[in-house]
Amino acid sequence: MSAGLIDVHAHWLPAELFGLPSGSPYGAMRDQDGELFLGDLPLSIRTEAMSDVNAIISDMDAHEISLRALSPPPFAFAVNSSSEDYIDEYNASLSKVVTESTGRLAGLGLTRLDDASAAARQVADIAKAGVLAGVAIPPMLRGASLDVGVLRAVLRSAAQHRLAVLVHPMQLPRPEWSSYYLANLIGNPVETATAVASGILGGVLGELPDLRICFVHGGGCAPAILGRWSHAWQARADVRAGSSIDPRDLFRSAYFDTVTHDLAALELLASHAGEDRILCGTDYPFDMAEPNLPAFVDSTGLDRVALQRSGKAFLGVRVPQTELQ
Repeated sequence: MSAGLIDVHAHWLPAELFGLPSGSPYGAMRDQDGELFLGDLPLSIRTEAMSDVNAIISDMDAHEISLRALSPPPFAFAVNSSSEDYIDEYNASLSKVVTESTGRLAGLGLTRLDDASAAARQVADIAKAGVLAGVAIPPMLRGASLDVGVLRAVLRSAAQHRLAVLVHPMQLPRPEWSSYYLANLIGNPVETATAVASGILGGVLGELPDLRICFVHGGGCAPAILGRWSHAWQARADVRAGSSIDPRDLFRSAYFDTVTHDLAALELLASHAGEDRILCGTDYPFDMAEPNLPAFVDSTGLDRVALQRSGKAFLGVRVPQTELQ
């Protein structure tokens, strides 16, 4: 029997939280005839795929996924307010779903993003509760990234309390990306690469060697430009100012998922990160999701048992030995 897959990158939001945090830059989510909308924008997602746990489990069963980590869709990040009530309700609902799933689901919850000390305390509280595997955060926040402010405080607290961190882009709009879905096709990979670079060159990954952090979408465009970072780190004092470790070495301390949509891109990623740092991901239920994870994984030549071992290590979740066969 081939090993079941562990999907670390999938999204869930209960219908009662479709209103999103106060100050959300996107407007509320809503159901329209069974289809999900973000404001007036159709998301090409059946509403039940985002909100119905039974639909999620059915999708897992259809795609040989033994364990799936659920995290909020990125537009649910509380980027413009404390939104304590919203965050607490999401984390409580996710904890309930995880607890009732009999080991099929793990959870990566929300944390405050308005204040560094409050965010660090919330991460500690999540760890103390002992249900969720970690938190999901944006790659950039109010003009900064992982190397400063709130996001660095979250990472320090997560490392201290042994929680996983999933870094997911927000598809931030820019005028030059207003057509052809470029805010996703270009924006998301650039957002993620910014976070990877800030984590490496800003010294975060060097400071926190025990941090379990995953950059989704295969690390965005970071693998393709890692050599440029390494060259600049050796050539320029300002690039070396935040870290004394070559970017190529620190790159191997992070995790990355398989959502690359391209075998050559995944091969490049694995050559830089090492195969033990590759995790299965789907991006369920979005339109950019990998539609057939088993077929894609098997076409890569990656070992299923190794992938499952890495997923277990990232999430800190026990997987029955029978699943590792």
